[in-house]
Amino acid sequence: MPNPNAPAVDLATAIATAQSHETPWPRDPHAEPQPGQAPWGVHHDDPPPYNRLRGPVHSRGPQSGVVLQHGREIAAWGEPDRPDLTFSVAKTYLALLAGIAQRQGLLPDEDEPVSARLPGIGFDSDHNRAITWTQLLVQTSEWEGSCFGLPDSVDRWRKLAQDPRPADGPKGGQRPLRAPGIYWEYNDVRINQLSLALLHLFREPLPDVFLRELLQPLGGGEGFAWRGYDDSWVDLPGRGQVQSVPGGTHWGGGVSISARDQARIGQLFLDNGKSADGRQLIGADWLQRMAEPCGIAPFYGRLLWLNRDGKAFPGASRQALMMLGAGGHSVWIEPAFDAVVVLRWLDPASLSSVVGQLAAALAAPAAA
Repeated sequence: MPNPNAPAVDLATAIATAQSHETPWPRDPHAEPQPGQAPWGVHHDDPPPYNRLRGPVHSRGPQSGVVLQHGREIAAWGEPDRPDLTFSVAKTYLALLAGIAQRQGLLPDEDEPVSARLPGIGFDSDHNRAITWTQLLVQTSEWEGSCFGLPDSVDRWRKLAQDPRPADGPKGGQRPLRAPGIYWEYNDVRINQLSLALLHLFREPLPDVFLRELLQPLGGGEGFAWRGYDDSWVDLPGRGQVQSVPGGTHWGGGVSISARDQARIGQLFLDNGKSADGRQLIGADWLQRMAEPCGIAPFYGRLLWLNRDGKAFPGASRQALMMLGAGGHSVWIEPAFDAVVVLRWLDPASLSSVVGQLAAALAAPAAA
């Protein structure tokens, strides 16, 4: 919560701070970084031969954002209607799709092993057979294998700023696997395997499901796209070739979406899964479970970042939820202020400062 002794900050000042701290990535993903810039993307941090893009990417807009409070837009800046890549914010969208699958009766028990319902898609080995949907959603699955040519080992020992634990080894190292459910690791290959499983569960392209079941009923979807890798096509019986999509843009592809549509999705959490016209798009109980801390990683829910200790995102409440993506993407869902804040292409080093200033502004009577 805001520090009562901190100087007052208005919304315009907080927005100006965000705009003055744009991510150091080039706006053109194919351009060479200029002095003071960082390389575009995260794939270059992987060991060869996995340090390359495998799917399409496109140029980005400026630092942009949207603020909703009490269900209405009170601020927007930059290019809030521009469909831009959003990297791992797409992980949360996979969790929402799993909730839709449950509402439709396709996933009656998320604690059921994936292999019980979907044999033959990578969950049949002795190690993988017991992996459940819940373990994939909270990133404790320890799934072992390759998904579209990417081995899970490329993201073992991965360390993110929001993970409070010390790094145990070098990224991409051959960390010994644990039994499913007892070790937490942020691993994009395993997320892509979850996406593949959801594709087989729905038996139709996930972008179509997401657009039809969520974005369009929320009044959005203009320019939305969710692209896969060049080689991530699978044969679905009765459907032919369908592209499996990744839960981010680590190796290219991923979700392109506007800041306003991101805000619409964030508002869905505050509205307990209902659209503005009262339709129950996703179960309120599913959203509550997404926000429950993982037992062995209490800073994380179901493909959502949490702030239960108040330290991960200073200024935000302990009930705050965060969808995060590389390159400076944040969707901050703040029950304490009945607000949703979307930040795009913000220098991650400035996230805490900007969240703190926005929290102070949203707590002020003028913001309400």
